[in-house]
Amino acid sequence: MTYKLDLTDIQGNIIKAYGSYNYQKARYLLFRVNDGDKGRQFVGAIATKVTSAVPWGKLEGNAVAGKPQATTNIAFTYMGLQALELPDASLRGFPEDFMMGMAERKEILGDDGPSDPKFWDRIWKEDVHIWISINGQSIEAVEERYDWILQQIDACKNGVTLLMGHRGETGEDNLPYQDASVLYDNNGAPSPKEHFGYTDGIGDAVFEGQTNVAARALGRGKLTRDGNWEPLATGEFLLGHVDEAMEYPRTAPTPALLAHNGTYMVYRKLHENVGTFNRFLDEQSKTFSGSKELLAAKFSGRWRDNGAPIVNAPDDTSKAEWDKRFAAADFAGKKRMLSDFTYNEDMHGAKCPFSAHLRRINPRGSLEFGVRDAYETPGALVNRRRIIRRGLPYGTVKDATRDDGNHGIIFMALNADIQRQFEFIQQQWINYANDFKEGNDKEVLLGNHDADSPGKVVIHTDPDSGKPPHFVTNIPRLVETRGGGYFFIPSITAVKLIAAGLIDPT
Repeated sequence: MTYKLDLTDIQGNIIKAYGSYNYQKARYLLFRVNDGDKGRQFVGAIATKVTSAVPWGKLEGNAVAGKPQATTNIAFTYMGLQALELPDASLRGFPEDFMMGMAERKEILGDDGPSDPKFWDRIWKEDVHIWISINGQSIEAVEERYDWILQQIDACKNGVTLLMGHRGETGEDNLPYQDASVLYDNNGAPSPKEHFGYTDGIGDAVFEGQTNVAARALGRGKLTRDGNWEPLATGEFLLGHVDEAMEYPRTAPTPALLAHNGTYMVYRKLHENVGTFNRFLDEQSKTFSGSKELLAAKFSGRWRDNGAPIVNAPDDTSKAEWDKRFAAADFAGKKRMLSDFTYNEDMHGAKCPFSAHLRRINPRGSLEFGVRDAYETPGALVNRRRIIRRGLPYGTVKDATRDDGNHGIIFMALNADIQRQFEFIQQQWINYANDFKEGNDKEVLLGNHDADSPGKVVIHTDPDSGKPPHFVTNIPRLVETRGGGYFFIPSITAVKLIAAGLIDPT
């Protein structure tokens, strides 16, 4: 039976990856609440523009929900909910990780060295209470919605302050917003790339109720014993629903209507050291037996040009054959080739290294070492660690030989339990590797590599080949955290209740 969700009540950025719907531009705004009553007035005004998850072109009540030129969504920090004067009994129901916020969790996240919060953009030194996103099909649409939001700030008469302090292209740190955008190729066409050159945004998690198209769960849901794929339990991503353990959230705010159909968002500004990455790849490829692009694929788990999973195209020869099949496939076939795969035939990591980004963030059942069939699904150790990713690149790379500048990825992870999902992945799978039997070898691209104690990873070969493994050594810090926070994305009903001051936990 199809799992039904009330899509009119769920914020659209939870269900939809806006970039896939031609929303090429985005702008993120942060606010401080100065007065509870006036702050709620501001939230009420924004609520009239909040984009729901209703499919565009379908009926919403008696009207057709057309695709808007710009979307708007809203979320709150724990301090923001306090400032909006939610009852103490409701506030006490939120989990500790959310209450503490990202900066206070830096040791868990590995935000040390250049990623330490003391080096973050100035905006994150402020008391951040509200986050608002604008995604637009054009920069003009974004600007129009931004101007409307500025009008709501004026209308609430100093109830909220739009915070300054985002870093700009020339290093200034006084901007009132963070812009983001898809990248464009040399012909000006939108590209799925990020600044290291990898094809991005493939294989996001799929859960029950998010889609009725079974094919979308291929490689994106949970792996079953018969080798098929099913959507993950809704409660892994939406509060008020049953999760993979057949349970409701371990902690949730009251009343139930405040939590229901909401989720938590991890927002991180990740600066990419493009010059260091290019030099590192060039240097390491000198002693690697394959091509430079093969080595780049080993770092990621996917080939940079089209996102081919390296487990299915593990060398330059097989990649050429894969490309031929990919070019001949229809749209659905291409989607399947990019997502529908496992590591069942690569348990030694000879094709896709255990250090590869893709394998670390979603091991696809390959952590089931030893006796099989111990769990109902081969991904039982993985299914409760999944996240939904949102976000876009930001900035432009003016000189690919340098690290300075303001360019990277605005990364947003959606999950029902920050500690169990995002924080676990970041701490145990990206910055540590015991689950992969690789000791403390960090993931290559996102690991918090230490310049004073350089790390290494092993690119294994087939044990029967007689070929020695390749050691990648002296790995530099390739990505640095420049800011971030933990936010609660309420349902649209809950946003309206917050605005009206009607949250009642009794």
